[in-house]
Amino acid sequence: MKRDTVKKIVSSAKRTWHKKLVPNKTHLRMAQMILFVVLLFGGIFGYKFIKIFFTTHQMPPPISVSSTFVKTEEWQSKIRSVGTLQAIQGVDITTELPGKVRKIHLTSGGRVNADDILVELNTDAEIAQRDSLRAIVELAEITYTRDKSQFAAGAISQATLDFDRTDLENKKGQLAQQEAILAKKIIRAPFAGILGISAVNLGQYLNTGDKIITLQSLDPIYVDFSLPQQAIGSIKVGQKVTLKIDAYGEKLFEGEITSLDTKVDATTRNIQIEATIPNPDSKLYPGMFGEIEVYTGTSRNALVLPKMAISFNPFGEIVYVIQQSTKDKGRLSVKQTFVTVGESRDNQTVILKGIKEGDQVVTAGQLKLKNGTVVRINNSIQPDTNIAPEPIDE
Repeated sequence: MKRDTVKKIVSSAKRTWHKKLVPNKTHLRMAQMILFVVLLFGGIFGYKFIKIFFTTHQMPPPISVSSTFVKTEEWQSKIRSVGTLQAIQGVDITTELPGKVRKIHLTSGGRVNADDILVELNTDAEIAQRDSLRAIVELAEITYTRDKSQFAAGAISQATLDFDRTDLENKKGQLAQQEAILAKKIIRAPFAGILGISAVNLGQYLNTGDKIITLQSLDPIYVDFSLPQQAIGSIKVGQKVTLKIDAYGEKLFEGEITSLDTKVDATTRNIQIEATIPNPDSKLYPGMFGEIEVYTGTSRNALVLPKMAISFNPFGEIVYVIQQSTKDKGRLSVKQTFVTVGESRDNQTVILKGIKEGDQVVTAGQLKLKNGTVVRINNSIQPDTNIAPEPIDE
């Protein structure tokens, strides 16, 4: 029964095809056109899909980075501070007595020795007074000598001789005082050093206390700085210090601690420290501001990396370690590794945990990296670091 029904349906379809579709050429052409359009657009969309698929799934080009190897280096702990330079000895030369400048022996910026004459004031009146006192002293000496002889002969009393001796001593004292006044009119260098800029002119009248010139003893020179009380246990006299002045770039001046204050400031809780720096070339001047580093403890070996190799984020510090790619053995990729950092100075940081000596890490180009990123080493341009990079064979 079912077989008869199927035959009827097939037979009916054949009749319909032969009667309606086959004879109708217009319908046939339309069907052929629709089929062609479907195939055409299907091919175009298929090509586009295949192109997009392979474009999005192809391996991205390697990212260019610079690198360095983790090394063990000698490391010594340091404490940093800032300080002000002070002269070992420094004064503004002045005059104790007023007077007119008669002679100038100094030269601005020149070097002088102790007791070198700098300026002479007019002393005509003082010299005349001195000569007068000398004559009086001579007369008193003659009188005392004559009265001594008369006293020995019993011609005068002991009181008269005592008066003559006292008068002689008094006259000598007046002469010594006048000679001291004359000496003060000749201004001398109190110690050896370097002169500043002269503030006097020939013929100028100077009042007591007027500045003549500045004198500074610059070799060696002091640097005064302070450290918090927590550092007292690691600070002692004789420790090495280095001084860096911005006027001389990265040049370091070495010295040592020579004195510690005997109290801690109750307001700041800092202790005042004084170090001595050799200054044979007189490059350091009093009043200069500088950065101080105090070497504490003993040196030790530590893993050291440039700071720029370390990425800081809220989850911790990370570095990108370069290794062979897991997807392509001929390529290099990076692995994000968390590290524990220690003491830092300049552009270097001690690594306490997370990497080992010999690991190669990225020093520049981290912004585009993530775990597994393929990289290419390019050390032709290196960031500023104290650790020399070692290129890897690609």
